Amino acid sequence: MHKVQIRHISEKNYQWITGVLKERWGSVKIVSRGKITSANKLPGFIAYFNNQPVGLITYSILNDECEIISLDSLQKSLGIGSSLLKEVVNEAKRQKLKRVWLVTTNDNIYAQQFYIKQGFKLVAIHKNALEKSRQLKPGIPMLSKEGIPIKDEIEMEIELF
Repeated sequence: MHKVQIRHISEKNYQWITGVLKERWGSVKIVSRGKITSANKLPGFIAYFNNQPVGLITYSILNDECEIISLDSLQKSLGIGSSLLKEVVNEAKRQKLKRVWLVTTNDNIYAQQFYIKQGFKLVAIHKNALEKSRQLKPGIPMLSKEGIPIKDEIEMEIELF
């Protein structure tokens, strides 16, 4: 039985990372809390299964906090998302950061449940934050695939120290 392996992003992964971000996010640019970030230029980790890349996480460190910018699991039920998340939390602990945090949207119930299972707590709801996000990245849809209006950012965190 094969297990998921986690490796640091390296320059040789740039093309693959760019492709994943464009496919999953519509662009390498990701908006969070009113700022736009080029996720393909960030540190992170790639998950491999049978020597094939199957997951990606990117993050940004500012002061004593680590913000998860993107998390993408390309295969279900292998523990890819959990493994990538644990790796970032461990990296943040090694660097003695105070917290790991992220933002998801009000429509993404699956992500909210996933992060809660991983030990994250809801710390803020930023009402109507997507209005500003759409000014920075007009391609953000108004409705989810399920028809839910995408309006608010949900901030979640794990406190470390």
